[in-house]
This record gives sequence, C-alpha cells and structure tokens, in this order.
Amino acid sequence: MVPRHMLPRQTAPHHMVIIFNPVAGRRRAALLWRVLDVLAANGIRLDLSETHRAGHAETLAREAVRGGARMVVAAGGDGTIAEVANGLLGSGARLGVIPLGTANVLAHELALPFAPRAVAAALAFGRTRTLWPGVVRGPDGSRLFVQMLGIGFDAQVVHRLSLPLKRLLGRGAYVVQSLRETARYKFPPIRLRIDAMETEVASAVITKGRLYGGKFLLAPEAQPAEPGFSVILFGSGGPGAALMYGAALPVGLLGRAPGVRHVRARRIEVVGNTLIPAQADGDAAGFTPLSVEDAPGPIEVVTG
Repeated sequence: MVPRHMLPRQTAPHHMVIIFNPVAGRRRAALLWRVLDVLAANGIRLDLSETHRAGHAETLAREAVRGGARMVVAAGGDGTIAEVANGLLGSGARLGVIPLGTANVLAHELALPFAPRAVAAALAFGRTRTLWPGVVRGPDGSRLFVQMLGIGFDAQVVHRLSLPLKRLLGRGAYVVQSLRETARYKFPPIRLRIDAMETEVASAVITKGRLYGGKFLLAPEAQPAEPGFSVILFGSGGPGAALMYGAALPVGLLGRAPGVRHVRARRIEVVGNTLIPAQADGDAAGFTPLSVEDAPGPIEVVTG
C-alpha cells in the first residue's frame, strides 16, 4: 500500500472510471493491474471498462460523464487518450492517464509518472494541467488529437505498421517499417494552406506539443495549453531525406535538420486531389484532403 503521505485520503476521489485498451498487450495490462491494486487498497472504488473497437473509448467516456464521473482515466496509448479526451470535451470532467502505449508521447510531454505507485498517487492527488487539443476533419469525419497530426511519410509508416510487429518490437517496429517504406513510398508533394500562407512540402507534422515519437524534441516553441499549432514542414522528399530525418530524430535534431521549417498557425488545410495518408497520435487517420483547427475548448489533464 502507498504510504498515507503519498496518497492522502482527504484528497483522493472516492470513485474512478478507467477505460482500458486491451490491445496494449499482457505486459502492459499487468502494469495497469498494479496501479489499480494501489488505488483499491486506498479505498477508491474503480469502474473498469475495456474498449472493443476504434472509437469505443470515446463512447465509454461520454457514458461515464453522463453517469456523473468527474474524472475519467485513459489506460492505453496516445490514441486511446485522444478518444477519451474527445468524450470528455466540454463536460468539465478531468482526464487521467495511465500510460500503457508504445511511445506515450503525451505522458512524456506533460512529465507524467510511469511507475505504478507514482501513477496511482498522481491520479489520487488530482492536480491538473491544461491541454488544448486539435481537431482534424476529412472525408471520413472528424477526430480529436492531443499531441500531433502527421501527414506524409510518417503517416504511411503508421498506416502500414502491423500490430504483431508493434507488439513484438515496440518502438523498434517503427524503425523497421520506416526502412521498408523508404523503398516504396512515392513522396507525393503536399499542398498546404497555413492561415494565409500557401506552400508545398514533402511531409508535415502539426503539433500541440514539443515532443515526437516518445521523448524526442521536435518543436521547442510549442504551447500545449494554448490555442494554435506548431507546424513542422519538411521540404525534402525521397529515400535519402527520409533516412536523414530518421537519423536526426533520436539525437534531438529533427526539428533543426536541413529543409525543415517551423511556423505557428491557427488553421491548416491540406488541399488537392492526391490521397496522402495522415496519422493522429500514432493511429491511422485516413487520407487528405483535410483541415485542422483547435478543439472548441481545453481539457484538464491530471498530472499529480
């Protein structure tokens, strides 16, 4: 049991709704149960729901809010967190996080804890930070994202990445798939309308946060709590540029690599008839054309 000075009963919620993505796998499920054991041992009543399909976490979060929940916890990766956030938007309910994903970019962005006892303590204390998500709209509808939207090569990697490979290799699966895609992705030009500016690039990342792919710095000027986006424009295409950008990422130089520009924007549109893949928070998010703007309002994320 966590000592009382770590998990004080006078501040802990009496009831917590947790939405779990079982695709995270057995090892991560074991981490979840360790967090739940600590919370239950400290007198918190837990309602646990598992997701069964894409979009299910959003539905479960809406149901939790209608049932009176003031905090809903997403147990999964960035995609699951985004779905839960979408279900909470406008309700005033707080978003808790048990990071169980492959990259856990938002958890790193907000400096959330990862050790089970520390996660439990953070959820119980309930202190929050503001996050202003983005919304992407395309031919297949709209979806909220909490960290970033990628268009072009990185989205192609996400679209083609198989779940068995991801489970087997974790983050390494993205490296393997990236090498595969350098040989077959055609790098079509992407036409963007960024507020009043129009430009053409090989790839783009529209981000709320500073980090990308885990703990790697991409956009130091990003402001997660504020409206607007940092837009990272990759001017160079082709296998050589993809390999260069891939090598720059783990050493924190991707945002400063040759051919890379940073701009701030409130609205971004991808125009033209070419179908180019998009990914939101590490999940496939359809194809262009699409538009990106701020969510109607911010949410409060529990950080402990």
